Amino acid sequence: MTFRRPDRDPTRPVYVISVAASIVSVHPRTLRIYEEEGLICPARTPTNIRLYSENDVRRVMWIRHLTQNLGVNLAGIRILFELEERLGTRILERLYSEATSGERPESAPTTASAAKTAVEA
Repeated sequence: MTFRRPDRDPTRPVYVISVAASIVSVHPRTLRIYEEEGLICPARTPTNIRLYSENDVRRVMWIRHLTQNLGVNLAGIRILFELEERLGTRILERLYSEATSGERPESAPTTASAAKTAVEA
């Protein structure tokens, strides 16, 4: 008899803080700081234990990439996340693909112009 794993739901909170921290190679205190800053919002058990989903872990990986590789501070990351929610577009994925390709298409707005456009709207 073979064991079949159910499909993974990326929104299902399954990782306790120590496991989530080890997955993204940060100290658990860093995850708490990101939560205090409003960058992530893990689920809580009835006994108030934080549980992180795959999406939460992915979001922390984005935060780490932006802070370590692009020099963005936490306030800037918060603004980028808010812009993504307002505009309904994947700004961070676009920035990442531009950074990895080394080229920026002329039609692609810069972060500053995208922020200015979003604030004006």
